[in-house]
Amino acid sequence: MGVPILQQFYVIRYVLEQKRRGRDKYPLVLMLEPSFKCNLRCPGCGKVAHPKEILEKYMTKEECWSAVEECGAPVVSIAGGEPLLHKEIREIVEGIIARRRFVYLCTNAILLKEKLSLFRPSPFFTFSIHLDGYEEQHDRSVSRKGAFRIVIDGIREAKKRGFRVTINCTLYNGVSAEKMAGFLDFIMDLGVEGVTIAPGFNYENARDKSLFMEKKKSKELFRRLIDLYNQNGRRWRFNHTIFYLDFLAGNRKYTCTPWGNPTRNIFGWQRPCYLLDDGGYAKSFKEYIEETDWGRWGPGRNRKCDNCMLHSGFEATSLNDMIDHPLDALRRYLFGIRTDGPIFI
Repeated sequence: MGVPILQQFYVIRYVLEQKRRGRDKYPLVLMLEPSFKCNLRCPGCGKVAHPKEILEKYMTKEECWSAVEECGAPVVSIAGGEPLLHKEIREIVEGIIARRRFVYLCTNAILLKEKLSLFRPSPFFTFSIHLDGYEEQHDRSVSRKGAFRIVIDGIREAKKRGFRVTINCTLYNGVSAEKMAGFLDFIMDLGVEGVTIAPGFNYENARDKSLFMEKKKSKELFRRLIDLYNQNGRRWRFNHTIFYLDFLAGNRKYTCTPWGNPTRNIFGWQRPCYLLDDGGYAKSFKEYIEETDWGRWGPGRNRKCDNCMLHSGFEATSLNDMIDHPLDALRRYLFGIRTDGPIFI
């Protein structure tokens, strides 16, 4: 598993405390988007479709710290946009770490080598680097030739300087499980601590809609990939619970838990989740939790959600399921994930 023991301890302690207090809706990971501005225009991204005047707006460091305290989640994922373009990104990261939160700075790594000196290695800090496969596959997914080599160079330099590095990998139409297996072997050999992996979400504003898979095809792909993972001796380190991987492989049916990964950006608290803003924006986290009509979204309730399998929607569901069913979780860890039989859609 790619999640550090210290982080596991903090998160499980936090979840148990929420359960002790009788809370049924609480955050695990704050998705913090201090800016939508980016130095890439990926065809599968819906974030960079905003007009220029929106892309030039930023959350201040004080607004970012306030969101962290207001939300209370033990983990903060700083996304966007490209966070390394934010002029106060060093202060934002340092302030969040000072509040004893685990920070994952999500970056396309184009500027990583240039910006590494802004940061210091810490058990509370991780670079989460966007990398969607080998050179041809990744360069195509970000619409920039040579991007793969820049990323790999950045990863090696970050590792050399003592930083913790993980990979955020999105799978699209046309990729094979066998090719991804080879890629994951390559990533592990680089010394990357973990991989976050999921099928791409069908953003309405994405430039290329043909990239996205339907749920059945996604689960067939992941089942084959998990089969190769089992054959590989489970050497790949995933930043996921075993139940989320079981869900990706089609062995579990889950409803999403959008409040588990709430999003705060320049507009406010995004309803319902990181991927959709159909419900508008709340002015406070309390308003987001208490006044959002949660019944409007999720697979089977909203067509936009039907093919979604993103960790931002389902990882919190799977973690709660694991805590409620620890013996089942232990069996999955000991004996692996099933890769035959019916696939639950």
